[in-house]
Amino acid sequence: MIETSAAAKIILFGEHAVVHGQPAIAIPFSTLRTRVSMAKRAPAFELRSAAGDLLVSLESPQDSDPQLLALMHVILQQLGIEAPAVMLSLSSDIPPASGLGSGAAISAALARALARVTNVSLENERLNEIVYATEKLFHGTPSGIDNTVVVHEKAICFTRGRAPLPIQVACPLRLLVADSGQRCATHIPVSAVRDLLLQEPGPTGERLAKIGQIVRHALVALASSAPDAIGPLMNRNHALLRELDVSSLLLDRLVDAAMEAGASGAKLSGAGRGGNMIALVNEATEASVSRALSAAGAVRVLATTVPTTG
Repeated sequence: MIETSAAAKIILFGEHAVVHGQPAIAIPFSTLRTRVSMAKRAPAFELRSAAGDLLVSLESPQDSDPQLLALMHVILQQLGIEAPAVMLSLSSDIPPASGLGSGAAISAALARALARVTNVSLENERLNEIVYATEKLFHGTPSGIDNTVVVHEKAICFTRGRAPLPIQVACPLRLLVADSGQRCATHIPVSAVRDLLLQEPGPTGERLAKIGQIVRHALVALASSAPDAIGPLMNRNHALLRELDVSSLLLDRLVDAAMEAGASGAKLSGAGRGGNMIALVNEATEASVSRALSAAGAVRVLATTVPTTG
């Protein structure tokens, strides 16, 4: 039985600024996963959902999901293989277009499965390159943070064009992740910020630089047993993202609800204009903040912990 998987990701700090050369901090969300398994040998390659719905057939491309079909072609080309005669099954806990790295997780799990079925050796560095190629297919000029966190499944500080750095976490952080239920393709807000930078280079560049500085302060706070400093940095990061016009009325409402219910900090996470927000909580505030987020319109609230590092 062949089964592979890949985790979701959360951006703690630095979204959008990371596209323009600033650092960002991201962590894997390991309890949310995409899974691919080999259901059986077949006359020709097929990818189906866990419920049995046809997603990709290379013999009948007209019956395939166009995005998954394009993704398949990129992965096969990058692996240098022909499509094996198997039926693969795809399932995912990660909502698409929500800022949690759904596309990167699908690509990673699928590439791992295809490599295993065809006995191709696939190290994480090569897999990272393959998943980045699929990210470019759908997002144009992605920063590379999604594929890096999803493939390596480690908390990192990421700067475009540089090797990712592991982050030091002295105290565990408890986060609530609230899904707004609104979906927005990543390339839309990314393109909007790029356009804003062209139209208003001074103010927009200053905001992106301020986000980068917040990331640097957060790295120090995470490493120095100063969790009380993290929440205010999250709030400042969200305020700057609002000024970049990548938040939404619902995301702002969720952030406000979390803060009023006792969260130490809150911000959108991901490309924005939909998707998810995160709130920093502790044992005393987690339940009340979770209830407040649901009451404010979150369709799902999940919890995760950023563990300490050695």
